[in-house]
Amino acid sequence: MSFKKKYAALVATAAIAALALSGCSSATDTAAPAGDHKDIKICVYTHGDGGTFWSVAQKGAEAAAADLGVTLDYQGANNDAAKQAATIEAGVAAGCKGIATSVPDAEALQGPMDAAKAAGIPTVTTNSGSSAFVKLGAFTHIGQDEVIAGEQAGLKFNAMGVKHVLCPIQEAGNVGLADRCKGLKNTFKGKAEEFNLDGGLADLTAATAKLQAALEADKSIDAIFALNADIAAKAAMPAAEAAGVSVKIGTVDMSPEALDAIEAGTMEFAIDQQQYAQGYMSVTLLYLNLTNGHELGGGQPIYTGPGFVTKDNVTKVKELVAAGTR
Repeated sequence: MSFKKKYAALVATAAIAALALSGCSSATDTAAPAGDHKDIKICVYTHGDGGTFWSVAQKGAEAAAADLGVTLDYQGANNDAAKQAATIEAGVAAGCKGIATSVPDAEALQGPMDAAKAAGIPTVTTNSGSSAFVKLGAFTHIGQDEVIAGEQAGLKFNAMGVKHVLCPIQEAGNVGLADRCKGLKNTFKGKAEEFNLDGGLADLTAATAKLQAALEADKSIDAIFALNADIAAKAAMPAAEAAGVSVKIGTVDMSPEALDAIEAGTMEFAIDQQQYAQGYMSVTLLYLNLTNGHELGGGQPIYTGPGFVTKDNVTKVKELVAAGTR
């Protein structure tokens, strides 16, 4: 069974189970079947760019919309909080029936999310926002707890025997990235050091130079916890090579280059948020709320990660990446 079909089956199972629990006794009492809901416009507004990670999340949202028969408006703000806030405000005015949004900057999105709540529009947060969704008025969060992800990375680095991990943050003000470094510090037994790499994704050459300088200046650094796969494969790895040092590198999220490096043994691990599921389940959670009144999650986040990709499972994961679902 394909990944997409598995998720379609999950949706069907969840809907059937929910209807049974609510005491529905006949077909006439149930929500209309998938394919009858083009009038339901579900909006997914993220801070994402057009890179590998977000393209997979978008595919998940699109697959769910197709499976459930709803209309989807998916937009990414390219890491621009003001643009994302304006997009949510426009979506409220344009008739979104349900809104899913990532939350890199909760303060910037509070006003638009309040407007959605005032308009009676159910919301969920996705990807980032596990610590802010309640205040923003969302009924649940679907994604990865970033502190837990960092904590698990810290345990991985402990097992490697490294002593000094650099944690470069490529987007200043992104609470999710800061939480990953916070989690690392919670569990790593050595020195875990945050490093300002703001704008690194926009200029990987400059990011490489900054990391190279840091590695040359402090020879005690023996590991890098990259918070993005492109930072890992296209900045951290070449920086270590240029500095002539051997460091253990782990990353959050995947890219073809990162997976190739894991397979080759030049990168230790990638944390997989399973963003296809984030996109798919964001649409599904809103659909179930709109058609059957469900607020799944019990007021708690629903986690899609962290999962780990290592040399042990990278071959299988690469097959799923090629299929566009990981």
